[in-house]
Amino acid sequence: MADLSIQVRELDGVSIIEPSGFINAHTVRQFETALEGLVKEEHYNILLQCINLNYISSAGLGAIMGQIEVVRENGGDIVLSNLQENVFAIFDTLGFTQLYKVFDIEADAILSFNKPDGQEVG
Repeated sequence: MADLSIQVRELDGVSIIEPSGFINAHTVRQFETALEGLVKEEHYNILLQCINLNYISSAGLGAIMGQIEVVRENGGDIVLSNLQENVFAIFDTLGFTQLYKVFDIEADAILSFNKPDGQEVG
């Protein structure tokens, strides 16, 4: 069974979740708990930093979808950065790249929370 570790940190008013490994049926609860914890603590600017994420299943995508409504209702967003090619393909195939902003680097993702809608970053 593949493992998952999750680091959570704050930077410039953004909560950064950095999963390392695989988000699948065996590890999704750990990922859900991290996301739910931020939302319960009213952290609504969330960056999913995917530099060390090797795989995400539909269960993992469902965990993100399960929080997005509350996050956006409270003026926040969940954005993604540093997706590996295979992880990007999963998000893209399932239409998540149309629902969520995807950034190549963490710094641009963090800056996006401080820019008015429609304004380009970097």
